[in-house]
Amino acid sequence: MSDPRALPPASVPPGQDADQGHYLRAVADMASRCCVTTRQALYNEQGIKLLDQGVRVDSGLYDRLVRHKLRGHLDEQLAVEDMVDVQAVAQEAAAQCESDALIRMLVGARPDIGAAQLLALVRGMTLPQPLAFKLTVMREQRAELYRHSVRMMLASIFLGLASGMGARECVHLAAAALLHDIGVLHMSPAWSDPDRRLNVAERRELMAHPVTAALLIRAQQIYPASVAQAVLEHHECLDGSGYPRGLSGEQISPMGQVLMLAEVAAAFFEKYASDGAAQRLSLMLRMNHRKFAAPLAACLLPALDAQAAQAPLQVTPGQVQAQIELLSQAFADWDARCMALPPSAFAQDGGRCCVFVTQRLMILQKALFEAGSHPQQQAEALAYLQDDAQSLAELALLGREALWQLRSVADAVNGRWPKLQGSDDACDRAVLDWVQALLAQMQEMAIAAP
Repeated sequence: MSDPRALPPASVPPGQDADQGHYLRAVADMASRCCVTTRQALYNEQGIKLLDQGVRVDSGLYDRLVRHKLRGHLDEQLAVEDMVDVQAVAQEAAAQCESDALIRMLVGARPDIGAAQLLALVRGMTLPQPLAFKLTVMREQRAELYRHSVRMMLASIFLGLASGMGARECVHLAAAALLHDIGVLHMSPAWSDPDRRLNVAERRELMAHPVTAALLIRAQQIYPASVAQAVLEHHECLDGSGYPRGLSGEQISPMGQVLMLAEVAAAFFEKYASDGAAQRLSLMLRMNHRKFAAPLAACLLPALDAQAAQAPLQVTPGQVQAQIELLSQAFADWDARCMALPPSAFAQDGGRCCVFVTQRLMILQKALFEAGSHPQQQAEALAYLQDDAQSLAELALLGREALWQLRSVADAVNGRWPKLQGSDDACDRAVLDWVQALLAQMQEMAIAAP
């Protein structure tokens, strides 16, 4: 039996596939502002020389190279002034230890894990030239992504140390976290627009970026296999709801489990920097306790709860009531549509979208009941919490998390079954109508896309 955690075979050299154009464009744009030169002559696969050694690359690189499949890897053949190295990463990490809300909170909560200890492990990393070049492209072209990678690296080291990992393993963990998103450089920049709804092809591209990153890392043959493995797994979840492979439980490596949680923590503090990030993340972890390793979550929760208590969100009972009504309506609407479908529509082996929606909503409702935030429970609690600001904030955040998960069900349907729009099947129409009604109601409430 094959190992579900194994990396896919590299049928083409990493970076030489169909998404190379996006990366070449980023390199060309960087070359228009930075001094980029060829370390050696560049040839295409037919042996035709494209550029001599020592030539300064300009923005015309894209037009010249995009028509060719290169011999070797571009990252090994180019150099750039002020290239990212371990020292540069450590400098950015030191700055974040002083100014970043998430990292300051973490090191402040554990006197035994200070900034100096985190930075010492960062300085112990190895960073080969091709990956350093990619990080330089990231820093110059997608600065927020670079800062995110450093932030996640520091959060990962903290979680590794707090959970008992040794220093050597934490150095490898740091490398995995720093490099986890290099696959994003091979994606269209459109994905980073928070207001853009990704189409099916772009969503598939997004779901493939961990594979791209893992293959790029593995190709260097400098890190232990656990590094590429963890990068491949950084969007998985213990309950099997993640991607790209839907792994669950012990199928996910220990380092992969750390990266999963660090990724979410960094994302919350980036998205909700001034809107109750700690309280939101704390409630999300409690509500989704099956998605993340409990010992790792326990390393975060005390710090999150302490910070959340200092500045609870300000919400009104009316806002909470609106969330309760939307959740109740979404569940009731799907139940009503299911009643109109034949029992055969829900055969477990049919692979139908109506089975998927039913299962996901059952899981969500169970999680809501366990967290005390099912609409029925919230409606009862709201009557007693009208004047309790902190409890109202918790209800509101639990409601937002539930709505986010409802939205993720709708997005998953659109991604997995893109042809529902033209289907005459009654089951497909029921799912499509439910999704469209849900999204319309969320838009009316100005519920932001996840």
